[in-house]
Amino acid sequence: MYNAKGYAAQSATTPLAPFSFERRDPGPLDVQVQILFCGVCHSDLHTVRNEWHGTTYPCVPGHEIVGKVVKVGAQVKKFKEGDLAGVGCMVDSCRTCESCKADLEQFCQNGTIFTYNSPDKKSGGLTCGGYSDSVVVDEAFVLKISDKLDLAATAPLLCAGITTYSPLRHWKVGKGQKVGVVGLGGLGHMGVKLANAMGANVVLFTTSPGKTKDALALGAKEVVVSKNEGEMKKHLNSFDFILDTVSAHHDLNSYLPLLKRDGTLTLVGAPTEPLPVASFNLIFTRHQLAGSLIGGIKETQEMLDFCAEKGIVSDIEIIPIQKINEAYERMLKSDVKYRFVIDMKSLA
Repeated sequence: MYNAKGYAAQSATTPLAPFSFERRDPGPLDVQVQILFCGVCHSDLHTVRNEWHGTTYPCVPGHEIVGKVVKVGAQVKKFKEGDLAGVGCMVDSCRTCESCKADLEQFCQNGTIFTYNSPDKKSGGLTCGGYSDSVVVDEAFVLKISDKLDLAATAPLLCAGITTYSPLRHWKVGKGQKVGVVGLGGLGHMGVKLANAMGANVVLFTTSPGKTKDALALGAKEVVVSKNEGEMKKHLNSFDFILDTVSAHHDLNSYLPLLKRDGTLTLVGAPTEPLPVASFNLIFTRHQLAGSLIGGIKETQEMLDFCAEKGIVSDIEIIPIQKINEAYERMLKSDVKYRFVIDMKSLA
């Protein structure tokens, strides 16, 4: 074991603060990554404040990790010292269930091991995330990072990128399709970029008219203010697919009638309260309401390679870790364009 430094929450109501803890030494199949940047995800805030229930403290969050490989185990084949590497939302799974065999480790039927606040089967206790100076992960859950892209702006691809890429790929979004993206936050801005890069005609739905210029610059062809009933009615029965990225309470029944027959609305945001759905909005024209959770390791690597090829990264604001509590408050007010990333040099 070795000592690691990071930031942790000690309870649901206390701010994140400096925290020292132990990481396991790299085993034969492990990769040790010096963390250079870690993205800040809304899931971090939900978990730290126990809004989804089940958080165990102390909690070291962070699952959008990029850095440099500093040590590899004797049997590691994919990485060597000095390589750029990433770690996303998962660090292990059972690898034997139907989902794992289908490269869908995020749906592991025996329990995905998430990057933080999950039982750590190798070290005991709970996994600790990327708000820290280093991490040790089995090479099967470590991702190759291209040197073509800005490293800090690549970090949010490990969650915000794959969370939006996976449903776009699963529902076969492509050239000529009309695709809606609800919300222009950390997830939504990636949804717009990726759907546009896949060839779709992207329409951004927002409650904030002030986001129109940004949405068009990111790749949307049109922006609809969802509070405007007249604007919404113009799009009835016209969408092949709608990606809903909003984590706050909102009305799904405003969007379901905008789908074509057999169209799908997929949720990737995670409001803490249930969202009511009128059954007639599903029954008529056979609409589908679905959900999607990140993506498997194989698909995450595919997404990273796609982004490297297309030159896609997140729009970010870099912060020192000492400003993480302030960043959480700003994130709640949507006061960031569009993802905070922690520069881990600030831990030194």
